Amino acid sequence: MFELIRKRLANKSILILGFGREGKSTLAFLEKYLPKASVTVADRNEEALEPVKQKGLPWIAGEHYLDAIDRFDLVVKTPGISLKDVAVADSVEITSQTDLFLSEFHHQTIGITGTKGKSTTTSLIYHLLKESGRDAILTGNIGIPCFDIMEQIHADSIVVYELSAHQLEYVHNSPRVGVLLNVFEEHLDHFGSFERYKNAKFNVMRFMGTDDYAVVHDSLMMDTLELGVNSVMFPLMDFDIDETTLPVLGQHNLLNVKAALCACSAYGIDVRELIPYLYTFKPLEHRLERVGTFGGVTFVNDSISTIPQATVAACETLGRVDFLLLGGFDRDIDYGPLAEYLTAHPVPHLLFTGKAGERMMQLIKAHGVDAASVTYGSMEEAFEYLSHHAAQGDVCLLSPAASSYDQYKNFEQRGSKFKRLAQQFRL
Repeated sequence: MFELIRKRLANKSILILGFGREGKSTLAFLEKYLPKASVTVADRNEEALEPVKQKGLPWIAGEHYLDAIDRFDLVVKTPGISLKDVAVADSVEITSQTDLFLSEFHHQTIGITGTKGKSTTTSLIYHLLKESGRDAILTGNIGIPCFDIMEQIHADSIVVYELSAHQLEYVHNSPRVGVLLNVFEEHLDHFGSFERYKNAKFNVMRFMGTDDYAVVHDSLMMDTLELGVNSVMFPLMDFDIDETTLPVLGQHNLLNVKAALCACSAYGIDVRELIPYLYTFKPLEHRLERVGTFGGVTFVNDSISTIPQATVAACETLGRVDFLLLGGFDRDIDYGPLAEYLTAHPVPHLLFTGKAGERMMQLIKAHGVDAASVTYGSMEEAFEYLSHHAAQGDVCLLSPAASSYDQYKNFEQRGSKFKRLAQQFRL
């Protein structure tokens, strides 16, 4: 089994770089399918390597753990580790689970990426395929390492793979159908520049063959034409959809729906049989999620929004927003689009947190936005402000336009905190 992967790994000194969920998955694969391989595991956090020590395997830890890369033939890098400031010798091959997986299963894979919307689109494609009786398997950035699902793959299986830019950074293979929803500034702390980030995203179709298809937004048409791949421009496609009964909200989600249908069509499936299943899809948590009305105030959790374009889309979808919670970890992205939107579409109360919030507030004030602008250090402080200023019928939206990593483990934890406080709210 998995002959192409095993061939790439055989007879090489291998470094597993990063020992989180994906690194552990890689080690388990090597132990089972290449038990005689020369394997070392490296991670900044030595405590994370305790299972490696117990196995008696070589390990590297500490602040300078990346310095050892040049000692190996092949490095299987996990997505969260950035090499933008590391000079890697030409003799070292950098790969990843994603690259190895696609070398083996490219012809059975629909891969989905984009700065925003990829989880919803991935989950929707999976839902449509499963509900219509296909053998669909979900994997990737949605939380399931691809090596963990390989033994489930049969000849008629369709792998639905959510792909982050981090996972695409070092690939040399593309999926049979690659979906690129959009590309905005994001993760500049990891990539160092927007150009490097964008190039990683385009790897979803850069290595396609003549029988493969890219499903892309028409704004990316010129980039796609330069790559010379077969393409479908999903905003231009017209489907018989009842938009009023779709379970996902907003024009941006309508584009995600069209992209999902185009991806299935590009794979060779008649979308007419899939459309009824659009209406039974359950939207994902933390994405324009209506928490409910408490104390007369309606709360909407859009914690997934970590870029200004997503926050603008959330505001446009809701129409009315009285309190907007913004800010968090600063990745140095451009907040001009958000300031311009709030200038033209004022929100009465803007609440800012973190370094990103400080920069947003300065920029928005420079634009002359007429709003009550306050800072908050914790979610509890934001709700304390609400309790003194909100009125019956108001709408409070958490759509931060920034990452959560300054205060929270992830955007899910941030959204859950917001929901918990919302459900306790009383005027």
